[in-house]
Amino acid sequence: MYAVIETGGKQLKVEKDSVIYVEKLDVAEGSEFVFDKVVLVKDDNLKIGSPYVSGAKVVCKVEKQGKQKKITIFKYKPKKGSTRRKQGHRQPYTKLVVDSIIL
Repeated sequence: MYAVIETGGKQLKVEKDSVIYVEKLDVAEGSEFVFDKVVLVKDDNLKIGSPYVSGAKVVCKVEKQGKQKKITIFKYKPKKGSTRRKQGHRQPYTKLVVDSIIL
């Protein structure tokens, strides 16, 4: 059994006991979070929502809040000595473990 959920402007395929990384959610570590924007559920038969499957939920446990590895952004204009800019960014994330998929 699997489901496709929508979070942070993205769609993710999840199964029971799978670990997913999503954009930062405002919840405490160790608590539960319920996704109600379920786009698709596949068990014995396939249920596709328009836009979401009514009554379907995905229950997850929040394992960790953190930041990804730093990426470096370097912008410059060629043949111009003073127009260079180096910048770093660390995207915050939430690590979740899927407990159950409810129809």
